[in-house]
Amino acid sequence: MPFSSADLAAIGLTLRLAGTTMVLLLVLCTPLAWWLAHTPSRWRGPVSAVLALPLVLPPTVIGFYLLVTLGPHGPVGQFTQSLGLGTLPFTFWGLVVGSLIYSLPFAVQPLQHAFESIGTRPLEAAATLGAGPIDRFFTVALPLARPGFITAAILSFAHTVGEFGVVLMLGGNIPGVTRVVSVQIYDHVEALEYTQAHWLAGGMVVFSFLVLLGLNLTRRRASMVS
Repeated sequence: MPFSSADLAAIGLTLRLAGTTMVLLLVLCTPLAWWLAHTPSRWRGPVSAVLALPLVLPPTVIGFYLLVTLGPHGPVGQFTQSLGLGTLPFTFWGLVVGSLIYSLPFAVQPLQHAFESIGTRPLEAAATLGAGPIDRFFTVALPLARPGFITAAILSFAHTVGEFGVVLMLGGNIPGVTRVVSVQIYDHVEALEYTQAHWLAGGMVVFSFLVLLGLNLTRRRASMVS
């Protein structure tokens, strides 16, 4: 069998982390992307820049500051400790927090572009028929922005699967808790277990290719429909 029990545990944890992150990002980023697509506020530019920081910052920088912020002496860490929840670093939910921040642009930007591409005419037409703001959002905007949601889901899931620096800084290397596929590959290489590393790394290459292929097909179908 090409994958050991430790490899399978890392794969399962990675898929769980990516799925959780994807769902939470879609929920959290939808109102944020809607605001960015329609607000005339002067804060739109600074907010967009802050949300795009994970695209240019080294993952270790993000992981370091998250470790400090969520740790026992950080503001968030002290708050969670006061609630009796302990601290988030070196836990699965700590990885989720890090993944949310690291993959944030890959969900916000496709959703924002999808909402911007709708324009105002469909929403205005719905308003003339008596639809309120909430009705217009759920019955008009969301269905028309469906390709953006698909792109955001695919990219945020795939980007989370490929994380290394953030998860290593924030989660360490705890088997079954924080050891994801990228860290497992690193462990195999350190132990000179190149055959096992090849299997996992090759799987990541195939997965990445399929993600990009699926994304291109989705965009092509969306353009043909429009």
